[in-house]
This record gives sequence, structure tokens and C-alpha cells, in this order.
Amino acid sequence: MKIVTSRIKFSTAGNCEIRKITEQIKEELRRSGLSTGTVTVFVPGATGAITAGEYEPGLLKDMKTFFEKLAPESEKYNHDADSPRGNAQSHLKAALVGPSLTIPFEESTLTRGTWQEILFIDFDNRTRQREIIIKIIGE
Repeated sequence: MKIVTSRIKFSTAGNCEIRKITEQIKEELRRSGLSTGTVTVFVPGATGAITAGEYEPGLLKDMKTFFEKLAPESEKYNHDADSPRGNAQSHLKAALVGPSLTIPFEESTLTRGTWQEILFIDFDNRTRQREIIIKIIGE
């Protein structure tokens, strides 16, 4: 059993920016030289999230609308009384989606559905420098 850790870094605009990171994850898997196992993708921070889904323009708009309905920016939140950033809704949305995703792989290929992409969502209400940690475990 071998464990390989890597990181990818990028800037985001925030405000529910959804970024497809599948190709970067596939490249890190290729570099690992492993043929079977699992890849865990994790975002440190309380306002970012990782999920899997279709990366289609209409659906991306629907996702943004959906999250805004669940935790609207216009709502008053207790967290914002103590925080100058006013980003309680960012924390709530990220908590719903979660900070990580684990994907199995076989023959050095991620096991996923036809339209299934690995997505990073930045729910914060400002631009950010983000880091994604990739942990590959296998043989």
C-alpha cells in the first residue's frame, strides 16, 4: 500500500463559483503511478466544498439558485453579528455540501459516471486563494 499526497492551488472569485477540478485530479493520479485504490479530495477551510456532479451551464445556474434559496445572503445570521465578513451563509452552504469526496480508481482511472465531474464550490463572499489536498491511497 502506498500513499501519495499532492496539492493544487488557485484563485477564486467566491460567491458560489463552481470549478471543475476533475482534470487536475486525474493528472495527480497519473503522476502517482498507482493503479488501484482511492483518491480523497479535501478543501481546508469552512467556506469551500467538494462534490461530484454534472458540469453543465444550466445546472450550474440551478445550483447557485438552489443554494441561495437555502441560505440567502439577505438573511440575518448570528455569526455575522460577531464577524465583519458577513459570510454566515457561506459557512452554512459549505457545511451542507462538505469538504471532501472520495473516489475509487481502477487501472489508474477514476471510477465515475458518464457526466460525473469533481467540483469545487467556493461559497465565500470574497475572492480567495484556495488549496485542495489530494490524498491517493493504493497499489
